[in-house]
Amino acid sequence: MFEKVVGIAAVIVAIYFGIALALVASSEPPAAPERQTTESGGLDFAAALAQDLSDLPQASSFEAREGAALPYRRYPGAPGRYIVLVHGSSWHGMQFHAMAKHLAAAGLGTVIVPDMRGHGEAPDRRGDIDHVGQLEEDIADLIVALRDEAGSRTQIVLGGHSSGGGFVIRFAGGTYGDMVDAFILMAPFLKHDAPTTRPDSGGWAQPATRRIIGLTLLNAVGVTALNHLPVISFAVPKTVLDGPLGHTATTTYSYALNTSYAPRSDYAADLKAMTLPFLVVAGAEDEAFFADRYEPTIAPHAPGGTYVILPGIGHLGLVTDDAAFAAVEDFLKRLAGD
Repeated sequence: MFEKVVGIAAVIVAIYFGIALALVASSEPPAAPERQTTESGGLDFAAALAQDLSDLPQASSFEAREGAALPYRRYPGAPGRYIVLVHGSSWHGMQFHAMAKHLAAAGLGTVIVPDMRGHGEAPDRRGDIDHVGQLEEDIADLIVALRDEAGSRTQIVLGGHSSGGGFVIRFAGGTYGDMVDAFILMAPFLKHDAPTTRPDSGGWAQPATRRIIGLTLLNAVGVTALNHLPVISFAVPKTVLDGPLGHTATTTYSYALNTSYAPRSDYAADLKAMTLPFLVVAGAEDEAFFADRYEPTIAPHAPGGTYVILPGIGHLGLVTDDAAFAAVEDFLKRLAGD
């Protein structure tokens, strides 16, 4: 009898792994060159490409727990507060140059803009990280370094745009959420099937859905050896790839990076952990997300947030538009009681 039960269990396990591995092998994200022949790719990059980067600060670095030196840029401002801004998918911290300059010059704090691991000028492994959750560890290490530098009473505001906003929600719901004093969510990604998300994020995201499902099944039983495989690619326009910063774009993510850069599957649980002040700001013309659905989606799980929808602004323009700067500035002033 025992041998029969063991045999049945072995068959079930074999079927489980067979299905998971078949799903992994049956799909992969589209090859970037095949789909980057048009100008739009679903998002309007005009505002992003128009930024003046002539006064971009030199990159500094902080040491992550396993010893890697990870890059960030610093925009010095008033003491007592650090504003850490996390960029969106594919790009890097340069996207926040105009906003970071504005917030620092307005006396709202020192702005810190990291290039998340796997992104930027010259990452060790573009589009990949060592394990799920490593991005949270990295930002926690950055915050520790900032507090060591300026004192434990320094206020930390963690903000992010798009996937970076989704990461902020994940961070709030994870091990290190209590390291932060307030959150800024700029057109945040919640989940591929959340009410706020347009199909394929408006044509921006090209996921290998079957592979993601298969790897999720493997991870559920502790098998992580295939997490380096690519599972999603992004429709970065040819104008960007052929431009002076084209080599800094990250067009494909591994399972480990993609999972780490978004809220957990139960994003409502991550949202419930956001008990501190937070701002949600989005453009009414967002091509990737439904701006008017943020409040009815988020508020039932995380009451007390501030919601701002800005007319005439698209997804990428949100981080370069004066109206968005004003919304963030107003939120930060209210945090300080101004």
